Amino acid sequence: MKRIVKNKEPQTLLQHRLKNFADYDNYPEKDELRTCLLTEQGHICCYCMQRISSDKMKIEHWQSQDIYPSLQLSYNNLLGACEGGQGSPPRLQHCDTKKGNIEISINPTDNRINCEDVIKYRGNGEIYSDDNTINQELNNVLNLNLQSLVNNRKEVLELVLQQLKNEYGKGDWTAPILKKKIQEWSSRQKDGKYQPYCQIVIYHLKKKLSRYA
Repeated sequence: MKRIVKNKEPQTLLQHRLKNFADYDNYPEKDELRTCLLTEQGHICCYCMQRISSDKMKIEHWQSQDIYPSLQLSYNNLLGACEGGQGSPPRLQHCDTKKGNIEISINPTDNRINCEDVIKYRGNGEIYSDDNTINQELNNVLNLNLQSLVNNRKEVLELVLQQLKNEYGKGDWTAPILKKKIQEWSSRQKDGKYQPYCQIVIYHLKKKLSRYA
């Protein structure tokens, strides 16, 4: 999960919110909303960090419409999520599709608690947290340790580590080398997109960098 800094909401969403009897279902400019969410998130899912696109994503209400109808048009409550195995059996669903109306404490837009500081990754691709509540949400509510996601994260991490070995030799990575690679994975590419599953790479490279402290 990568921290999301919310940008200015679409003007059409603000105008729609000011109308009588306006709700999310009759908001007509959802394509514009998708574009805004994709832009601020770097085209990765708000939860699992896989690549998403305007024709392959969901608009997630972090606090559900059913429980919090007053927030259904609040831009700060809206996120871009992957389709999360929609239509698959529950055990194969993840992210917003699995979460449904369940309330969770971990929020990638939270300014008080940076999700990047409380979420960790094992070398085998598993995601976890030392916070029991957050760890339960990652596993049971968002299902982010679904094997396919674990495999994808592991594959990305192993690819980067192999690239470093090929370029600099096994384990002979100086602090400047690690900082350069961390910056590469922390930054958007020229097309404005983050690299999918970027946080597992950043987490493990920062662990290696900490040995130089």
